[in-house]
Amino acid sequence: MPDQISVAIIQHSPVFLDLPATVAKTITLTEEAARKGARVVTFGETWLPGYPAWLDYCSDAALWDHAPSKEVFARLRQNSVVVPGKETKLLGQLAADHQLTLVIGVNERVETGPGNGTLYNSLLTFTPDGTLANHHRKLVPTYTERLVWGQGDGGGLESVETPSGRVGGLICWEHWMPLARQAMHNSGEHIHVAVWPTVHEMHQIASRHYAFEARCFVLAAGLVMHVKDLPAGLRASPELVAQPDDFLLRGGSAIIGPDGKYIVEPVYEKETIVMAELDLDAVDREKMTLDVSGHYSRPDIFDLQLRKGGR
Repeated sequence: MPDQISVAIIQHSPVFLDLPATVAKTITLTEEAARKGARVVTFGETWLPGYPAWLDYCSDAALWDHAPSKEVFARLRQNSVVVPGKETKLLGQLAADHQLTLVIGVNERVETGPGNGTLYNSLLTFTPDGTLANHHRKLVPTYTERLVWGQGDGGGLESVETPSGRVGGLICWEHWMPLARQAMHNSGEHIHVAVWPTVHEMHQIASRHYAFEARCFVLAAGLVMHVKDLPAGLRASPELVAQPDDFLLRGGSAIIGPDGKYIVEPVYEKETIVMAELDLDAVDREKMTLDVSGHYSRPDIFDLQLRKGGR
């Protein structure tokens, strides 16, 4: 494992509800980050093909048997990623071509078998040999998200070995699930990817707390979305409609060290690639005072059992 590693968060807007176009944008942006030297590259929550923000911003999104809502869900389903499938093959090849670790949020569709009518909020990790090394499904969709996503399982609650150290990740409010955090801490992360739709103040707090608790680096990755990106056919408030270029998802991507301090402070309302050079020796230095999987744990009092389950 190298002492220094360059990492990148792609803070951009996907081509909402258009999987082929967003995959093409993924390739272009990853190649740009690779040219700048990034060895770990990540995108925000459900980058492919976008976060369903209409659930919070359109007043008719949850109406029963509402034809426009069902049409939007159908488009989301048709543009979601099958794992493994054509898109994961392309993403694996992308990681291999540029010899980097790629962590990317997707809407996942199951093609056959149990759950083939359900979508999942998933986080995929590809290593530089092109392997899909980890496949994590969000354990509990948050509030309105339950209209579009099912519950995940424990199969992806682990970090994976890469040339850039051990890399793991959690999705959004999983960072407020203490046992999920502990399972990840036990896996020995050096770099943790925290994906969010937008990294607002409380999400910043959760990301910084995670870095301090785990004694690892955190890449807090957010998305950019404008009012005009809301699906046609759903009813947003007149105030929003009147300002089509206003931000709904403001980015906020940041890079945090194992002491909980910012290496790169949050970047808002801007499409950019957020990059930093990480000194991985800092993980070892900070472990002196806190290791919640070892010298600062009490296994004689507390016990965590992780049931990974099957798919």
